Amino acid sequence: MTEEGFKKVLEVRQLRKHFGGVAALSDVDLDVFESEILGIIGPNGAGKTTLFNIIAGFFPPTSGTVMCRGEELTGLRADQIARKGIGRTFQASTLFSQFTVFDNVFNAFHMHYKQPPWKALLHTSAVREEERTMKQKAMELLDFTGLASQKDKLAENLSSGYQKILTISIALATNPKILLLDEPVTTLSPQMVETVMGLVTKVRDTGTTVLIIEHNMKAIMDYCDRIVVLAYGEKIAEGLPREIGENREVVEAYLGVMG
Repeated sequence: MTEEGFKKVLEVRQLRKHFGGVAALSDVDLDVFESEILGIIGPNGAGKTTLFNIIAGFFPPTSGTVMCRGEELTGLRADQIARKGIGRTFQASTLFSQFTVFDNVFNAFHMHYKQPPWKALLHTSAVREEERTMKQKAMELLDFTGLASQKDKLAENLSSGYQKILTISIALATNPKILLLDEPVTTLSPQMVETVMGLVTKVRDTGTTVLIIEHNMKAIMDYCDRIVVLAYGEKIAEGLPREIGENREVVEAYLGVMG
């Protein structure tokens, strides 16, 4: 993929984040294009997750801006940004472990619940119809992500790979146009890596732009359209996978230690 002919959907400019006297991000610029899978790599402490947290509204930046399709997101709350079409997953599981797979996804659809709370209490016909629609959408999403056969299992009883897929399913329930995935295949078996990354590609092919933080370099090299490299809070390289793979500084300093 080249930048020519692709529309920018996310622009990060001069982004800085300080925690006390520590600079987690220093003047990071980033362009993200429509319907691409962008890999973000770097050693632990490079600022990758901090970048995601700022884009998604969990942290305010110290300075700099985040723009989505020409609209500034800087300073908005996480729920406001989610409603503008940016979804994310986390390194740690955020599943309701005692809920079934279906209920985890169904509950995520409540972000789009249109009926006011007082109608829900009265259980009006409009509420019942919306509940039916959301249940149908939840099942369609489970079909899409390959979890339909697991729908009645408790989340805690899923394998780690299927738990990762469930977290992606929950993020997709918010109908994101941009999806931020934080280490979706780290620690998974090679077979499950292919399953999860196949799903990521399928998500991209529906028109959703995907940003992915990952330490599994084979997954990054095999599935990403472009790669950005962070180190010590700064962007040190970006390009196509083959360009990053041939970048001597990146290979020597990062790819060799991340495996």
